[in-house]
Amino acid sequence: MKPVAQRTTAEWQQADSAHYLHPFTDHTALAQKGARIITRADDIYLWDSEGNKILDAMSGLWCVNVGYGRQELIDAATQQLQTLPFYNSFFNTATPPAIELAELLAQITPPQFQHVFFGGSGSESNDTVVRLVRRYWDLQGQPERKVIISRRNAYHGSTMAGASLGGMHEMHQQGGLPIPDIVHIEQPFWFALGRDEKGLRLSRDDFGKKAAGWLEDKIKAIGPDRVAAFIGEPVQGAGGVIVPPATYWPEIQRICDQYGILLVSDEVITGFGRTGQWFGCETMGTKPDLMTFAKGVTSGYIPLGGVMVGERVASVLATGGEFAHGYTYSGHPVACAVALANIRLIQREGLVERVREDTGPYLAQRYAELADHPLVGEAQTCGLMAALQLVRDKTSGSAFPSELAVGMMCRAHCFRVGLIMRAVGDRMIIAPPLSMSRAQIDEMVALIRRCLDLTLAELQQKGVF
Repeated sequence: MKPVAQRTTAEWQQADSAHYLHPFTDHTALAQKGARIITRADDIYLWDSEGNKILDAMSGLWCVNVGYGRQELIDAATQQLQTLPFYNSFFNTATPPAIELAELLAQITPPQFQHVFFGGSGSESNDTVVRLVRRYWDLQGQPERKVIISRRNAYHGSTMAGASLGGMHEMHQQGGLPIPDIVHIEQPFWFALGRDEKGLRLSRDDFGKKAAGWLEDKIKAIGPDRVAAFIGEPVQGAGGVIVPPATYWPEIQRICDQYGILLVSDEVITGFGRTGQWFGCETMGTKPDLMTFAKGVTSGYIPLGGVMVGERVASVLATGGEFAHGYTYSGHPVACAVALANIRLIQREGLVERVREDTGPYLAQRYAELADHPLVGEAQTCGLMAALQLVRDKTSGSAFPSELAVGMMCRAHCFRVGLIMRAVGDRMIIAPPLSMSRAQIDEMVALIRRCLDLTLAELQQKGVF
């Protein structure tokens, strides 16, 4: 085996194809073109094995909130590895970093949260939610309340329970999903669904109330005495950065309160400053009973996830005997040490306030300018996450034929010009590091416009625009 520095890109790709099974990947197609080999990173930029510099407008995978190369996080991991690299949280045992992180999370999360259950990822966190919700109702003497309602096109992970909670049709086609007692309602996607029975556009506010009403309809259809919880991302991330109308979440909260069901806020993407508040539920004005997190808690430097457990649930669990659930890496000391350093860095640099008061509004301003592009039917932002809906006709909002794969066409141009931007169908999305400056936003928007222009030119060359 050659030393790392001596391998060529082709050699890396050959070894990758021979041994590495990637997430969400057609491996035959990948083997034909070869994987992109990322070798280093700094600030908001990546470099590949060919020396190309790339602006990472996706924060890795929605997670590198403080940017790459932060020495504080590296030092925290190194020191903890030297002191106590691992011990578990089983058998009446705890470690100082896990306890200290639990204390800090209780301080920065909404006031109903004073307890945390740690896991290793967002998927594990949402699996934990299923266990917590059903255990809560068992202890309340209502074991029949098992049904958890989620939304189509939601993403809550790729484990059996996480993928079941999610509403991705392609995932449900594999593995016999969803598991029993998980059901879905339609998503609050105004651009795609915001019309009345006559095909006329609803206002965003009217649509928000209508979309929230789908939850009440589902509760009544199932029977309120069987419904345990509703779970939702404050902003649907992997589904396309779908920012719901302002009327949506307050009505969801009202419905959950009326029927006494638990409200779960999946903050794996929206947590730790992404929306301009510490957590997306604060931006949307809800008071969830459970709140999942991962990704930004360590800025992706070390895997860590968890569930903030509100007092409504925690007080019942505390008197309910053993909760037979947990993970080897629950409260991993190195992960917790890095999370502590990461949160303190976010606090020290005022990144949440910067997103809320400066860079978030500035991104919204620059994205509004992109809305004039011939391909853009809608431009949405929320804090430092944003989406562009690519359309064939701006007036009607009509879509391109799916076989054209216009989103993937645009994404390919992004890679060519040195930009990582994700395609969800024909919806182009970003979630850059929260440490991003105004000048870097300008740089990113210029690259995005260039990619839109290149996509338009390719479509015109094909005679389809």
